Amino acid sequence: MKIESQKEKISSFQHLQLLANQVVEGFVSGMHKSPFHGFSAEFAEHKVYNVGESTRHIDWKLFAKTDRLYSKRFEEETNLRCHLIIDNSSSMHYPKLKSSQSFYESKIGFSVLASAVLMNLLKKQRDAVGLSVFSDTYEYYAPEKGSDRHHSMLLNTLENVLNQVKEKKNTDTITYLHQIAQKIHRRSMIILFTDMFHSGNEEALFAALQHLKHNKHKVVLFHVIDNETELNFDFGNVPKKFIDVETGEEVALFADNVKEVYEQEVADYFKKLSLSCAQNQIKYVPVAVGENFEQILLTYLAEKQNFG
Repeated sequence: MKIESQKEKISSFQHLQLLANQVVEGFVSGMHKSPFHGFSAEFAEHKVYNVGESTRHIDWKLFAKTDRLYSKRFEEETNLRCHLIIDNSSSMHYPKLKSSQSFYESKIGFSVLASAVLMNLLKKQRDAVGLSVFSDTYEYYAPEKGSDRHHSMLLNTLENVLNQVKEKKNTDTITYLHQIAQKIHRRSMIILFTDMFHSGNEEALFAALQHLKHNKHKVVLFHVIDNETELNFDFGNVPKKFIDVETGEEVALFADNVKEVYEQEVADYFKKLSLSCAQNQIKYVPVAVGENFEQILLTYLAEKQNFG
């Protein structure tokens, strides 16, 4: 289910909750053709059966249909606590969108909508969700809860992130990842949306990511990028002025003159990130703005099944 195929269907929805619900409904209906076939049959009422659990609540009718074991869930049951983290630094408000583009074609817009989509899914499964937003300050924190009121409050916060006046805000990722890690006491799934633009000690950054793993948390890092310009550096062979959106520093150059070196540096950095995350048992997933949310949702479902 790609964003491109949804644009006409959902372009009339302005409210983030309605848009997120539209994405989730399309995803769930498509699950009948996916490896998760059967999981959507009673989506909010079942959980995957794990060996060793009581067989008392196994839904044998669903087993007959799907050949998979699911246990019935109950309304007061909460299986998972999930904490979403959004990097709201100036580099995340890139690329600058044209009037014809949708808000989710920037990195911050994509991250906000992806977070709202995951919140929608968590709500359907009666799981608890919390939220942190950081840049050069710790802008927002809410602990994990599952109430409708809490869900609405988080959605309102996400909408405010989109509507904020753009300012030059650096990224103090190390400081605030450590602070967030210290706030989450009960074992949770932690999902981080960031472009990983960071000036400073890489080892300190990796240590901050590792800190998120304390208390046996499961951590998923969605590395949000703009493929065309940040990965492929497609600016053409004409002189351009490049401006650092966080510091205001400028440099004028022909993109083609540095394209090969730039792409190698980016590839090396991505590889280092991937290896460091693997060593620390952090799920590392590069995602590009303008692509679909299926990868995000499937990653979440797969990680949730392994959350034990």
